[in-house]
Amino acid sequence: MTRLTPADLEAARDRLVPDVVADNADGGLRVLFCGINPGLMTAATGHHFARPGNRFWPVLHLSGFTPRLLKPSEQGELPSYGLGITNVVARATARADELSAEEYREGGRLLTAKVERLRPRWLAVVGVTAYRAAFGDRKAVIGPQERLIGVSRVWVLPNPSGLNAHWTAATMAEEFGRLRTAAAET
Repeated sequence: MTRLTPADLEAARDRLVPDVVADNADGGLRVLFCGINPGLMTAATGHHFARPGNRFWPVLHLSGFTPRLLKPSEQGELPSYGLGITNVVARATARADELSAEEYREGGRLLTAKVERLRPRWLAVVGVTAYRAAFGDRKAVIGPQERLIGVSRVWVLPNPSGLNAHWTAATMAEEFGRLRTAAAET
């Protein structure tokens, strides 16, 4: 991959990054992972969770969702495992704190419509703060939620950002693994 300059990253601000999902007519979408919003590295490369130090891809593998560690550039393989990726808010920013409360609420409304259309078995929101803001559920905690969106169950996972020091890759993988087990049973 070509090394991106600060100017390359800044030029990616507000870009949209396409979701990674396949047609779910056969019911094959087991888990739709939902990030907060694309970071600038993701927007610049077009690959979700692309920032070095983000633990999404290692944790996805450690938890057993993928048989090997995928690179962000290999995100197109996810649908073959029944997995997809979207975001609460579509526009790219350097930091999630650049998003407004209204953007989160509107993102929650748009995400609800997307989930009702795609019908994954599970929507997995990575980041409890984002989930709380998008769905107005201030008491939500990590784990399965009572909420259903259409036929889809909801699970809140820890944010895999390297800035989330409360969770190690190993403890995140345990939580992702709990979801993987639940997704296999439904």
